[in-house]
Amino acid sequence: MKLAGKAAVVTGSSRGVGRNVALAYGREGADVLVNYTSSEGPAQEVVEQLRNMGRKAVAVRADVAVKADVERMIAVAKETFGRLDILVNNAGFSRPGMLHNLSEENWDAVVDTHLKGTFLCIQAACGCFKEQNYGKVINVSSVAGLVGTVGQINYAAAKGGLLSLTKSAARELARYNVCANVISLGIVETEMTEKIRTDEKLRDIYMNRILLKRFAAADDISPAFVFLASPDSDYITGQVLPVDGGYGMI
Repeated sequence: MKLAGKAAVVTGSSRGVGRNVALAYGREGADVLVNYTSSEGPAQEVVEQLRNMGRKAVAVRADVAVKADVERMIAVAKETFGRLDILVNNAGFSRPGMLHNLSEENWDAVVDTHLKGTFLCIQAACGCFKEQNYGKVINVSSVAGLVGTVGQINYAAAKGGLLSLTKSAARELARYNVCANVISLGIVETEMTEKIRTDEKLRDIYMNRILLKRFAAADDISPAFVFLASPDSDYITGQVLPVDGGYGMI
C-alpha cells in the first residue's frame, strides 16, 4: 500500500470527488479526516467505510472559509492520528451567474471557499508539516481555471487563482520538504455536474470539448490523487496535473 502509515485531511469529502479520494486513500493504507459542512450523514458513511478497511477515520464539520473552523479541524487531525502528512483542498461548490448580473454575495461565497479556504487550510497545516519536515498538499482546480467558462466567472477565477497560490506555496514550503501540486479536473460524474451530464444540449457541448469523449468516473481520477500523495511524487512540486480527458487542451 502506497500510503501506509500516513494521515490525510480531505476537505469536502462527504460526497463527490472528495469522497472518492478519501476512500482511495483508505484503500492505500492512510488514515483520513473526512470534512463536511452540512452532509453529516454521508460523511459518517465515509468514516464507517474507512474504519471497515481498518483505518482510523473521523468526520469533522468545518467551513474552510472560516479560520477558526480550519484550525480546529487540523487540530483534530493531529490529535486523532498523531500526525498530518497529506492535505487535499477539495471543498467547493458553484453558484452560476453571468458576469453582468452575478451578485457580490455569490462572488464572495465561491471565491472564499475555493481560494481563501485553500489558503487557510495550508496555513493551518504548516505547523504539522514543519514539525515532521514532510508534507503533501494537493489542491483541486478545474479546466475552468485554465481556459475560463461562461456563466461561472466566480468559479473560474477562484480555480485560476489556485494555480498561482499553489506555485507560491511550493516555493515557500520546499525548505520543509513539502510538495504542493494541483490536480485540474474536467467534468467528473458527481452531483455538481448532473445538469451538464443530463441536459442533452449541454452534454453535447461539453462532450465535443473532451478528446476522450466521455466524462470522468471516480476510477479515472483517484490514481492521480494517490500518486501525488505518495512517495512516488517526492520530487514533484509546483506542478499542474490535468486529469480531464484532454478538455483543457482544446
